[in-house]
Amino acid sequence: MKMRIMSAAIAVLLAVSGCATWSTATVKPAATATTPAAQKDPASIIVTKDDITDRPYEVLGDINVTVNKTTIFHSDPTEALVDANLREEAAKLGADAVILVRYGTVGIAFMSWGSLDGNSRAVRFVN
Repeated sequence: MKMRIMSAAIAVLLAVSGCATWSTATVKPAATATTPAAQKDPASIIVTKDDITDRPYEVLGDINVTVNKTTIFHSDPTEALVDANLREEAAKLGADAVILVRYGTVGIAFMSWGSLDGNSRAVRFVN
């Protein structure tokens, strides 16, 4: 009886862990960035695949993130998950926008059942 309960508990834990993702990020600050700004709310940061040409900005740095799924049972990482991670990292720099976003393709990696990369540039608008 105890063995059956223990087996059921392990099965539930494995099923729940199948819903988890994890991510990594690297930020290369720009040498030309001026004083650091206060951290921003990630939800307020603009994310675009294009450049922003209608407002002057300064480059704060380049951001690379990778979103991984933990198990084969979880759905593949999406561009929306990558965008959320880019926003989080850009917020730490005090950025107003993330521009020139490029996405990789979903593939199996050494430590993941699926991963998706995103590369971008964090910028702060200059008045």
